[in-house]
Amino acid sequence: MADSRLHRLSARGVSVWIDYLSRDLLQTGELKRMMHDDAVVGVTSNPTIFQKAISQGNAYDEQLKGLLEHEQDAKEIFLHLAVRDVESALDLLAPVHEANAQDGYVSIEVDPTFAYDTKATYDEAIRLHEWIDRPNLYVKIPGTEPGLKAIEDCIAGGRSINVTLLFSLQRHKEAMEAYVRGLERFAQSGGELTKVRSVASFFVSRVDTETDKRLEAIGTVEALALRGKLAIANARIAYQHYKRVFSGERWEALEAKGAFPQRCLWASTSTKNPEYRDVLYVEELVGPHTVNTMPEETIEAFQDHGEVRGDTVDDDLEAAHTLLEEQLPAIGVDYDDVVATLEKEGVQKFSDSFAELLDGVKAKRGELVAS
Repeated sequence: MADSRLHRLSARGVSVWIDYLSRDLLQTGELKRMMHDDAVVGVTSNPTIFQKAISQGNAYDEQLKGLLEHEQDAKEIFLHLAVRDVESALDLLAPVHEANAQDGYVSIEVDPTFAYDTKATYDEAIRLHEWIDRPNLYVKIPGTEPGLKAIEDCIAGGRSINVTLLFSLQRHKEAMEAYVRGLERFAQSGGELTKVRSVASFFVSRVDTETDKRLEAIGTVEALALRGKLAIANARIAYQHYKRVFSGERWEALEAKGAFPQRCLWASTSTKNPEYRDVLYVEELVGPHTVNTMPEETIEAFQDHGEVRGDTVDDDLEAAHTLLEEQLPAIGVDYDDVVATLEKEGVQKFSDSFAELLDGVKAKRGELVAS
């Protein structure tokens, strides 16, 4: 077994996932190498990465040519391309999943333009699950208010879901409640709870980016001293909520039937501000039964100089509450507005990225037709 900083992180109970997938990653053996060398046990697919891979390389050309004989819709073409990659990654990670059923997952997301449409989200999530049909598949659904109902219904139907785009503590609570209610409904219908999993993708670095912008606009010494603090405080409090929800009589009744908790997945963990340590959002959120999904640069940075100092996700909880409940309100930063803004912008960014992806598919289609 390889020994590295990421393996030591994994030994603390943090599942190391990567936030990108491409055919080159699979065909070159790079993903297999990362599983061995970097303790990688999961993948969350990213439309931006797909867009670059499809438009800039030729790894997809042969499949594209075959698809063009019977399919012209750009979204359907993309899905066929993506599904092949996801299935290949799922098969590669299947032994991981068989050894530990909480890992070995690959995520594919529903069309983000459905983020405010419960039925369309649900229908597409079910379609993707039926199309791919692997036990270690997660379908990603944004944790918007309409999305939460679709999430509950999917869980109630025995489908594993990655709840994405969570920024606020309230939305995270609602996502956990949707999961628990879905499990209760699934149990009532005779479902086997051991077959269902979920993660709550709680976004981290973007919280600091938005909050720091507001603190810098205020510009006082007190305001500037609070930069770079909310993202970690927010995630640490979310983890405490997770521990409370997945304990006690209600949860224990489900656990007795084979249910597993909805783990916190720390997303957006690359450091956006170059003044901050580049592995900040990994080092400060170490804790058992968590997932940290990282981009390539964060994987490499942590392997080079990341530190594992124990269960840091439980550190400075009093300071975290003081920051949210006293310090930020006192200087005029509205937490609820910060996270509402981030959710709205997050949905828009996902939608813009998806539109760019489809434009890339159309452009590649044009190139192949012309040739």
